[in-house]
Amino acid sequence: MTGSPADVKLVSNAMANATRRKIMALLMEKERTREEVESAAGGAMLDYHLQMLQQAGLVETKEGRIILTDFGKNFLESKAEKPAEAKDLAGTKPLQVVELRQLLPCIADASKFRIIARFEPPLGGALKLLEPLFPRARYSDKIGALIIQKGNILITIYAAGNVTMTMIKSEEEARKTMDDLKKTINEAIAKGVTPVPREKVKVDHAEIYKYLPKTDCRVCEEQSCYAFAIKLVARETALEKCTPLLEARYSTNLEHIRTLLEYL
Repeated sequence: MTGSPADVKLVSNAMANATRRKIMALLMEKERTREEVESAAGGAMLDYHLQMLQQAGLVETKEGRIILTDFGKNFLESKAEKPAEAKDLAGTKPLQVVELRQLLPCIADASKFRIIARFEPPLGGALKLLEPLFPRARYSDKIGALIIQKGNILITIYAAGNVTMTMIKSEEEARKTMDDLKKTINEAIAKGVTPVPREKVKVDHAEIYKYLPKTDCRVCEEQSCYAFAIKLVARETALEKCTPLLEARYSTNLEHIRTLLEYL
């Protein structure tokens, strides 16, 4: 094993990606062949994803099969313990930004960055209550995180305190985004009450179209990407029919569209 399980940053980096989290979930069920992992999680950059997980000490290959290490099993089991839900924000402590660092260039746009940051103290079960603070946000029980769209930036705040951001132009923009989040959340915490829900911003087909490949390849069986966007909003087709979106270069676009569709 090339990585040390004690290296928290390696683990954080490895688990910051949706594909790698999916691989871990697959391996939690049982050990897998490479072909099984590729079939379920996709072949794009699979070697890279597996390398990241191996460096973090989460998975290993044994006799041609990919398995979780003991550390990987313990890690997933600990994450499965959901924080107790809070009824209001009373007693929640104000946030501080304790870490902000550039991770990697975004696959979708090499001129922008993916950032990992951290808030302290972790919000835990109070995080779910913060969804109404943001016009475009949804809380995912599956990963225990609040996902926020702010223009082209996609922000994920985890109950344990970690924060990831995609499509960030610079360190300055990352710091401003974190400071804005901290200010908004701390203002709600200071009131000590559950935020009043806001009306969600309407999502239309034009916004969905913005994140599609715009190749009009017709793989989705529609006449154009624009027509596909209209069908998506009407719930008359499935996002998975746009197979080009599954390519690594469109990974951020895919995350945006999935988030937008949650609002419909």
